[in-house]
Amino acid sequence: MQSRCAVPNCTSGKSDTQPLFRFPQDPERSKKWVEKCQRQDLKDSSPDQLYRYYRLCGKHFETSLIHIDGQSAVLKDDAIPTIFDVPSQPQNGQVKRSKETTKDDETESKGRKKIKKSPAETAKEDVQVLPEEEEYKEYLKSLFEVLVLLGEQSIPPTGPGDSKEDGLGSNNFQALLEYRMNRGDEVLKKRYDVNKECCSSVRLNQLIEVWEKCIYSKLVEEVKQNGFFSLLTDDLVKISGEWYLPAFVRYVDQSNCPRERFVGFLSFEGDGDALAEKLLSEMTDRWGLDMEQCRGQAHSCSGTHFSKIKTFAAKLMERYPKAVLTLRSTCALNVSLAKGMALSGVQLVMSTLKKIESFFSQSPLLQLELEHAISIFFPDKEEKVKELKEICQTSWTSRHDAFEVAVEILEALLLCVDSVHDNEDMRWNDQVTHNALEISKALADFEFVMALVVLKNTMTLTRAFGKNVQGKATDAHFAATSLKAVLHSLKEVADNTDVYHEFWNDEAVNLATAMEIPVKVPRSFLRKHQSESGAIRPETYYKDHLTVPVVNHIIKELNELFCEDHLKALRCLSLVPAVIEQHKSTEPEEESVQVFKNDIPNAGTLSAELHCWWVKWSKKGKGETLPSSLQETLQLADVKFFPNMLAVLRLIGIVPTLALEDSCNVAYKRFQMYMENTPDKFKSTSLALLNLNYDVGCDLDAVVEIYMKTYPDQEEVS
Repeated sequence: MQSRCAVPNCTSGKSDTQPLFRFPQDPERSKKWVEKCQRQDLKDSSPDQLYRYYRLCGKHFETSLIHIDGQSAVLKDDAIPTIFDVPSQPQNGQVKRSKETTKDDETESKGRKKIKKSPAETAKEDVQVLPEEEEYKEYLKSLFEVLVLLGEQSIPPTGPGDSKEDGLGSNNFQALLEYRMNRGDEVLKKRYDVNKECCSSVRLNQLIEVWEKCIYSKLVEEVKQNGFFSLLTDDLVKISGEWYLPAFVRYVDQSNCPRERFVGFLSFEGDGDALAEKLLSEMTDRWGLDMEQCRGQAHSCSGTHFSKIKTFAAKLMERYPKAVLTLRSTCALNVSLAKGMALSGVQLVMSTLKKIESFFSQSPLLQLELEHAISIFFPDKEEKVKELKEICQTSWTSRHDAFEVAVEILEALLLCVDSVHDNEDMRWNDQVTHNALEISKALADFEFVMALVVLKNTMTLTRAFGKNVQGKATDAHFAATSLKAVLHSLKEVADNTDVYHEFWNDEAVNLATAMEIPVKVPRSFLRKHQSESGAIRPETYYKDHLTVPVVNHIIKELNELFCEDHLKALRCLSLVPAVIEQHKSTEPEEESVQVFKNDIPNAGTLSAELHCWWVKWSKKGKGETLPSSLQETLQLADVKFFPNMLAVLRLIGIVPTLALEDSCNVAYKRFQMYMENTPDKFKSTSLALLNLNYDVGCDLDAVVEIYMKTYPDQEEVS
């Protein structure tokens, strides 16, 4: 808000105090005020800008136009300023230049050549700076700069001692504002001197909201510029007591590099079709994504929320048929399949494996304790011990063979956590011993042992397929042709469940006996079915409630995750030069490429172009190294001469099943770091968006303009 009169050379406030009156919002009266006060620079300002930022003092109005009401002065509605001390200037905006020049002007003209300026430059110089508006913009810029800094560093703006009653209090945001004032930010200091605070909690929330909107806008613009994309979601997270679904988009950028971006959290409250509709609405209406451009979707979710995610995926596919359901590369196929099983035994295994990874990552000493236990159980197998120790030094619980490894080291695991819990030499603190006890209880449960053995044996059939399909281009191309064999093996198990389950049950019983674990039906089942508890045998129970549903789930999921269009897209990896050279085929796989015929520049020339591409790479020159990955192929200089091939390769690049190179997979890594390193009480959906997209590059001036349009009255109340 302006604190002085807009009339040039007006002395009000210096020699005398006068009331200040806003410019009128009526366009005609506002125009007359500008003409009367002789401010040429205000002619292009809108009535709204003038109303918000400029004032005329009472000395420019007839006393009859001002009504004194108590201690305040009120101007009549039709008042026009008429009293001015400065000479009148032409009202047409043109000021006559004096024919006489000063000595300085003459010296200047003699000293250098006069440069003729363009009309645009002249107009720019004629417009004077709007001090009040510019000052307010600089103030907002300072606030946004501090907010961006906090977002980049994942530092929460508010501190642990903040409360609504105390406003912002002594928190990180306020502390950085004070630091800027101490370092010479005069705009902030002036604001603080007047208002006794730089930024209220209300304004902070508004800043976050506006910056969030700007990020959404930039992300959507980025996606639109690059054409087609895929939608990916991760495990549900709880923030401020509510469940949210983290969402990412995957696309191929202008430099032909596959990339992923975190686009935000979707509120996951509700059920069934209503929830699915709400999620779709938020993506299209709030984020602005054009789902007609979506060519793939992939979800990673635990069994407790699995049915809701499946409903959402089905609704997305129904509304946008080209958004093919696929696997997500960030989660191994076997682990992903197990996570989606809403079976108590399987969920017990998955939650325990998660606890195990977290437990042993706390300290190298705990890792050494596990390695010592492994050595005890394999005294005469030095090579085996070395192999298992190396595996346990990695994130083995997320590997393709996680269940096989878990069965092999199960006895050593139990010995290790029991030893830590006993804590005879007092090496571990209470929290560590408590966590060890929790893991020990799970490992010593026969339901856990039986579920782990069933998972190990069924997932053995899908392990090689999963590793290949998420591996190199040549392996993924091979996997796309081998799915039928995998499904055939699983079908055989399903048809002969009694035989297979008998073997698996014996394996679990022998393992449990060695670990001194009683073989029994889960207590939760017995409580619900007390009348039947005496009749049911553990072997029968686990066949009906574990083996059969596990095998059926895997078959069903593989069929859904790898539909024909998905497999054709994977078979299009045959366009990678190294795959062409390896197979030495004389005929290109045109049938698979045809799956993209509606999304390429010229489908009519597809066959001819595909043949030329095939001929180009089918013969390897002496000493020539052919591109072996999709990313390398997309970077070929020659690819621009094959527009259809380039379009197909870019479409393959957004398939969520294929793993990204480390340099392109930063979004998911940032997300994991944010969730792991940010305390629960400081987690925020908005601040996470700022942190994970700090490199989006929103223009600060544009953000300020958006803020001022969104909250036009904030300058006056601050």
